[in-house]
Amino acid sequence: MANGDKTERATPRRREKAREQGRVVRSREVAGALLVLAGLQLLLWISGSELQRWRTSWRSWPDLAWQSDFSAGAPILVWTGVAALRWILAPLALVWALAVISSLAQGGLVFAAEALTPNVERMSPAKKLGQMFSLAGLAPIAKSLIPFTVLLYLGSGILVRDWELLMRSAQMPTLTLGRFACQRAFEICWKATLVLLMWSVLDYLLQQQKLERELRMTKQELRDEYKETDGNPTIKSRLRRLQRQMRRRNLLKDVERATVVVTNPTHIAVALEYRPEMAAPVVVAKGVNALAEQIKRVARWHEIPIAENPPLAQALYRGVEVGQAIPAKLYAAVAEILAFIFRAQVRAQQAAGRT
Repeated sequence: MANGDKTERATPRRREKAREQGRVVRSREVAGALLVLAGLQLLLWISGSELQRWRTSWRSWPDLAWQSDFSAGAPILVWTGVAALRWILAPLALVWALAVISSLAQGGLVFAAEALTPNVERMSPAKKLGQMFSLAGLAPIAKSLIPFTVLLYLGSGILVRDWELLMRSAQMPTLTLGRFACQRAFEICWKATLVLLMWSVLDYLLQQQKLERELRMTKQELRDEYKETDGNPTIKSRLRRLQRQMRRRNLLKDVERATVVVTNPTHIAVALEYRPEMAAPVVVAKGVNALAEQIKRVARWHEIPIAENPPLAQALYRGVEVGQAIPAKLYAAVAEILAFIFRAQVRAQQAAGRT
């Protein structure tokens, strides 16, 4: 289907599928920029105390070599190995840490089993050659020429600026020449780092825009996805069941504040709430069969009076919705039950006071 038909933004489900396939926004330029930054940090580290440590070692090694033999456990070999390991392990650890950080920062931790599945088409040499010499294959090469051109311009600028010093470098003392080379190397590194960091940010935004275009959907794909998820009868049935369970839990919670529960008495239960400040009693819960038994069970647990009045229970269940006040024609019947309950509660309190 033509890309022009893909006018809709990708849904969360499509994005999740793309992530499972390993299609996340990752820019190789970010890792390259961070590696150059690591090189700059190593240069600063070398130019500090580590350079002085190496100078001291080089001065002491001839004396150690003269005073001791070159056996496997000779101090000069041990110290040389320790120094070499310190110089090798530190850059490797820094490079590894920056590679992991750049990968996690861009797309997070992604394990795409589908991307690891062997694919004959991807291993085809003919297809690879076709991709290399296509416009899509040449695009990354052309894109990498942009920062390379900027770096070449900066390097040539430094070369032109210091050309006279370079011509006289053969006459410089060794220490001065070394200091000059370190200063120019440091300048090239921090300028290259700045350029690559700026380019990596731009490349990341371009990669993100490219992925967004690839994930766009047609209207038909949106409709098909809706049928597979929200429109699926099984999923809709499960959603309705979860909604009923949630409503039932909320309804049973409302029973706890009821004043009385009117029953059929077998298969209908209606919970009424009445307070002196209320204009009329309100139905807070009602149900039949299993739900009615749950309402009565909650009422017994919270010591809420249960009154058996089949005609009133049927009238309340059929004529009053949950959250509504009872109609005026039922005032007398409900008032009679409430009055009986209030009198019983008063007598119980008085009996408890006398004892």
